[in-house]
Amino acid sequence: MAPSETNDHILSALTRGLADQDHEETAEWIEAFDDLVQTQGSERAQYIIRRLLQRAGAKSVQVPTVTTTDYVNTIPVDQEPDFPGDEEIERRYRAFLRWNAAVMVHRAQRPEIGVGGHISSYAGVATLYEIGLNHFFRGQDHPGGGDQVFFQGHSSPGNYARAYLEGRLTEDQLDGFRQEKTKGKDGLPSYPHPRCKEDFWQFPTVSMGIGPLNAIHQAQFNKYLDNRGIKDTSQQHVWAFLGDGEMDEPESRGALQLAANDKLDNLTFVVNCNLQRLDGPVRGNGKIIQELEAFFRGAGWHVIKVLWGREWDELLEKDKNGELVRVMNETLDGDYQTYKAESGAFVREHFFGRSPETKELVADMTDDEIWSLKRGAHDYRKVYAAYKAAMETKGRPTVILAQGIKGYGLGTHFEGRNATHQMKKLTLDDLKVFRDRLRIPITDEQLDSDLYGAPYYHPGADSPEIKYMMERRKELGGFVPYRDGSQRELILPDDKAYSSAKKGSGKQMAATTMAFVRLLKDLMRDKEFGKHIVPIIPDEARTFGMDSFFPTSKIYNPNGQNYLSVDRELMLAYKESAQGQLLHVGINEAGATAAFTAVGSSYSTHGVPMIPVYIFYSMFGFQRTGDAFWAAADQLSRGFIIGATAGRTTLTGEGLQHMDGHSPLLSATNPAVIHYDAAYGYELGHIVKRGIEHMYGTGDEDHNVMYYLTVYNEPIVQPAEPEDVDVAGIVGGIHRVKTAENSGPKAQLLASGVGVPWALEAQEILAEEWGVAADVWSVTSWNELRRDGMAAEKDAMLNPGDEPRVPFVAQQLKGAEGPIVAASDFASDVPDQIRQYVPNDFASLGADGFGFSDTRAGARRFFHIDSHSIVVRALEMLAQRGEVDKDAPAKAIEKYDLLDVNAGTSGNSGGDA
Repeated sequence: MAPSETNDHILSALTRGLADQDHEETAEWIEAFDDLVQTQGSERAQYIIRRLLQRAGAKSVQVPTVTTTDYVNTIPVDQEPDFPGDEEIERRYRAFLRWNAAVMVHRAQRPEIGVGGHISSYAGVATLYEIGLNHFFRGQDHPGGGDQVFFQGHSSPGNYARAYLEGRLTEDQLDGFRQEKTKGKDGLPSYPHPRCKEDFWQFPTVSMGIGPLNAIHQAQFNKYLDNRGIKDTSQQHVWAFLGDGEMDEPESRGALQLAANDKLDNLTFVVNCNLQRLDGPVRGNGKIIQELEAFFRGAGWHVIKVLWGREWDELLEKDKNGELVRVMNETLDGDYQTYKAESGAFVREHFFGRSPETKELVADMTDDEIWSLKRGAHDYRKVYAAYKAAMETKGRPTVILAQGIKGYGLGTHFEGRNATHQMKKLTLDDLKVFRDRLRIPITDEQLDSDLYGAPYYHPGADSPEIKYMMERRKELGGFVPYRDGSQRELILPDDKAYSSAKKGSGKQMAATTMAFVRLLKDLMRDKEFGKHIVPIIPDEARTFGMDSFFPTSKIYNPNGQNYLSVDRELMLAYKESAQGQLLHVGINEAGATAAFTAVGSSYSTHGVPMIPVYIFYSMFGFQRTGDAFWAAADQLSRGFIIGATAGRTTLTGEGLQHMDGHSPLLSATNPAVIHYDAAYGYELGHIVKRGIEHMYGTGDEDHNVMYYLTVYNEPIVQPAEPEDVDVAGIVGGIHRVKTAENSGPKAQLLASGVGVPWALEAQEILAEEWGVAADVWSVTSWNELRRDGMAAEKDAMLNPGDEPRVPFVAQQLKGAEGPIVAASDFASDVPDQIRQYVPNDFASLGADGFGFSDTRAGARRFFHIDSHSIVVRALEMLAQRGEVDKDAPAKAIEKYDLLDVNAGTSGNSGGDA
């Protein structure tokens, strides 16, 4: 079967299925069109074709939607702008960069180190980077503001190599690649990790798919800042460098429509199309560039293909009958990859030899000349033309599909090979060939003396190359990448903003979700601070009671609201505005997390601190987008993550996929996330205040954290704040909410979130029916208590001569007598985290297993976490100690019908779900 017959879905095939009824007339039309292009240029020809298409539609002449174009460069030769730089001098120091990047990885492969690295990735993307760094990417000192550039993660050696030539990194630091601790201050992280090198990297990108998604939301956030009048970002641009294999990730393509709908002309994707994944071809039997063209074009993006270098221009000009373009269209990606792993003679036979016409085109060329036919990603002029066109495109985002070679210039052992991703070192012969190709002034003796000691090359700060490089960066506003992590001044809200949280709900009932939303509304009203808050909602704002924000804060939409809202007469009508404060991203938790990341790092990317408050169904947070939260932590983002409708039994009726019984455990694995599980509104007030001061204040502490608050939809009477409230206990993780008023055997009931009312009910039952005196404690953070305990243990291990520090939970429980029963609406693993840090007998009750649809009371009885289960567990522990009758537990089980799920009473109905 011919290649063209196997690729119908990716070829234009505009005339397939239609008969040519008059060949002579057709030839005349084609001749006339060719004459138009020849005499008036491609721009005029493009206009005429578009007008004809419009006319065809008006006359009801059906024409196909053109989703792909021929496998040639989008920008015609006659429309290419003049290259403004010194191509020769740029080529020279690009060679220095390529050498130093490869040598850095190679040196890290010394047998005693062997930490790996990627040699080939940067080799293929060097030109794409350098055109941007020399002519487009603005640094943060530019008067119009800096660009945000998402570099490909595996290409980090190239960024380090450039920083070395710029004088920002030393040879010792290059030798510290992937040795962050053993090399001390000279250690360099493997990939773009801002947390690991805070003054250098801006965006973590090596977790495939998250970079493209975050770039889209970064561009949207830039427009958001501009539209709201917070900062003029009109001159700032977002660039994302991606691999064609990375485009397989659903996150890579999942928000393309957002970029088009929001008309993000401040965004450019540059897809490095080397036709390879990490371990093989992307579409060996197809054409990934054509597929991506169709996909992006269909999503509303401007598509620019940069496939062939200037050496192909003359051949394409001579291709009068279109045979070369046909061969280009029909050649499979697997074959294109193979050609660059072979030789010029192989390309002559297997590519140009596909037809007599194309074979004749290269008859006068040598095999070396055929081999030197570059692909577009390695041609300065072609790439510059594409970047310039992208910057001049208005009203939509641009994707540049640049065809290149993985391992370009590294020699036949590397170029285009499937194993190139795993190849970390060069042989002596590889080094010498590579040196010769790049014309690096290093001798054979220098290479022969130590295989892993190949020297770096720097021509000196006064050399023409370095002077040119530095001048270009100075004109563009400073170094890229570069990160400014300084703490920006922000006027924090005074105590008045938190006053409503202290009052409770009076006689009315309110869930902690409602208590939080009321607090958030008060904070947003603060004259100075409020405008910096960015509420982010994936969907169902009304579920969280946030429809009250619609009339005043409005929903951000750069296009405004051009339709008549169906609920326009309601007080809480849906209202969109270009100046809206709420980011409502739709049913897209991954997108919402990306928005959170962009907003939460604004203090660095824009020098303007913004406070993201991302509220969502708790089950769809860390479970669904945990990797994105890791990226947010890596990017040093700050803000509030609100897991609403939390708990395994509280979101009554929703069932398995909605029941969150484990997000505290998932969040605990992220060192930057501080989790709280508050029971009352007044606790939330103190926690939020502490979070704002922690992240955005001027205290001498690590500001780069995120506060995760789990809140619930079960309405209760919210108590007013006690006069003797233990604020240090609330923010530290545990405080006592009610002391036993009776005498008798002692017990301690620890609970969090919606579990605190069950514990208070159990306290009453134990006192009235069993004579047990139990204190009730609200554990606002099991996770932080455990972290504090672990830190105390490690400190004691490393300082054996010092008096060990007592963990905070042990300090709080000092003197608290009797066994501890710990309960929550999460898995028993959550409260069990603190078992080892308290001397008391300890039991954990949790909602272990899968969730299900039922009443709150029935579900809690099923899991045995309700008030009566707490009572029975306390009696069992006291009976084992001989402090109550040994038959008491069995009597309690019988009395309360503990094995009957219909006998549960803990919980009420109501609350949005």
